[in-house]
Amino acid sequence: MTATRSTLVCASANPDKVAEIEALLAGAVELLPRPASIPDVVEDADTLVGNARLKAVAIVEAVGMPAVADDTGLEVYALDGAPGVHTGRYAGPDCTYADNRHKLLGALAGIDDRRARFRTVAMVVWPDGRELAAEGVCEGSISVAERGSGGWGYDSLFVPADGDGRTFAEMTHDDKHAMSSRGRAFRALLEAITAP
Repeated sequence: MTATRSTLVCASANPDKVAEIEALLAGAVELLPRPASIPDVVEDADTLVGNARLKAVAIVEAVGMPAVADDTGLEVYALDGAPGVHTGRYAGPDCTYADNRHKLLGALAGIDDRRARFRTVAMVVWPDGRELAAEGVCEGSISVAERGSGGWGYDSLFVPADGDGRTFAEMTHDDKHAMSSRGRAFRALLEAITAP
């Protein structure tokens, strides 16, 4: 593998996340897939920045090329910011997206304040140790029931405040990317990377 300034190795092995990152960086960065031989990184940091760094550094050390990673947390105000850094494994280590949504709906049963936000930290780490991070935030709320058949994760529950009342799962990919925390984080990261 030969790296150029605009070539990054994607640290994620989650196919849904990889598809979103590819769409967000399309045309600006050549995104190489994470080698299948690299084991999953234990995401045991207590911050989104820490988890993104763990994943990116692991890829850099394995392939010797710049790597891009992100970590996203769903922070529900009435749950004191939970699930936060545990968003992907909220219902347990081997849970499904549906398990996580079911647990969240149960935790919010009878609670009127359903405000929440998605927060994403996107980070590039280079082999020389330099790193660049950007954050994106999307405020919104958790619906009382799942709506929509698109998206993944918590998309059928999250209603962005900037939207028109639809959940992310009821939107097109472009509509979602325009306001999602991942979309905002990666656009900011790309702007920082390509700045003169």
